[in-house]
Amino acid sequence: MMKINAEEEQKLEELCALAFDFARENDIASISTLIQYGLNVDLANHKGNTLLMLAAYNNSLDVAELLLKNGASVDKKNDKAQTPLAGVVFKGYIDMTKLLLKYGANPNEDNGMGLTPINCAIMFRRKEILDLLLKHTDKKLSFLQKIGFFIMHKFIKPKS
Repeated sequence: MMKINAEEEQKLEELCALAFDFARENDIASISTLIQYGLNVDLANHKGNTLLMLAAYNNSLDVAELLLKNGASVDKKNDKAQTPLAGVVFKGYIDMTKLLLKYGANPNEDNGMGLTPINCAIMFRRKEILDLLLKHTDKKLSFLQKIGFFIMHKFIKPKS
């Protein structure tokens, strides 16, 4: 195992912090260069948020796609057991939802206490996203999900 000194460790921490900023800011050129030189596409910060989680939550579509094309784990959870898809549903990013689903994100993944991306879509009235999520699952809706789905489709205007 290679040992690094304190100065090298500080530089490495700074580089990782930059990578997280690049993911948030959709800086595809910088992330691409880092990946080319061996950046771990599943790099996570002190809260367990991966580059993909930060890119997805900030709607950095180009960086998210680059990370996924390079093997980033689409359903990797952070320290709060949240997946990128759940965060995207909460934020209402339809194109990012489509991208994550294209790479196999699980709309039924439990993000703690039974809260799935499908439940988030119902809770936050994301009708268009809910319809998309339902196309990517074979799992039947629970009774409570069906009630939420019915109410959303009959009585509530979708959020943008």
